[in-house]
Amino acid sequence: MGASDLVQAFYRLVVMTSWSEFAAASPRLAADIEALFHQYGRGFGYLATVRRDGGPRVHPVSPVIAEGGLFCFVMDSPKRRDLDRDGRYALHAYPAEHSDDEAYVSGRARPVSDAGRGERLARAHRAAPNVDWRLYELDIEVATVTHRSGRDRTPEHRVWRAPAGAHRVRPRTGDGPSPAGGAVARCA
Repeated sequence: MGASDLVQAFYRLVVMTSWSEFAAASPRLAADIEALFHQYGRGFGYLATVRRDGGPRVHPVSPVIAEGGLFCFVMDSPKRRDLDRDGRYALHAYPAEHSDDEAYVSGRARPVSDAGRGERLARAHRAAPNVDWRLYELDIEVATVTHRSGRDRTPEHRVWRAPAGAHRVRPRTGDGPSPAGGAVARCA
C-alpha cells in the first residue's frame, strides 16, 4: 500500500457530530438555529460548497432537520459534485425579515447510504421521485447564531464548536482533511 493509499484510507474516516449530538450539547443554540432555518415555514438557507479551484459555490436549499440529523436533498449539479469530491459545506439561514439575526452551521456533508432513511425523508419532505437527487447528511463542526439588539444593534455571537474527543467516527466516501475540535464559546 503506497502513501497515497494510506492518505485516502485515513481521509475516509472523518470525525463527525450529528444534529442530535449538537442539539444535546447546546439545546438553546440548536433551537435558535432551527427557528431561523424554519422562520418561513419549510427550511430555507444558502448552501456553500467548495469548487474544485477552491472558491465558494453558493445556492439556495431547503434543509431538513429530522430523525436526529440535518439533511439536504441535492440534485445532480456542480454543487453535488463539490460535496462528493470535498464534503466541506457552510449552511446559512435566509435573512430574517424583521430582525438582523443570523444563523449558520458548517462541517462536512456525506451521502446517506441507508435507502430506507432516504425514502422516508423523501416522502415526508416531498422530494420529487422523478428527479435525480441525492440525500446528504450535514454533520456539524461549528454552529453560530448572531443576534443584534439595542439602539446600536450590537451583535451578540453564540458559537458552538464540536468538542475534541466527543465525536463518533463514521465511514466517509469522499476525501478531505479531518475536522478540528474545540469547545463552546461566547464572543461579544
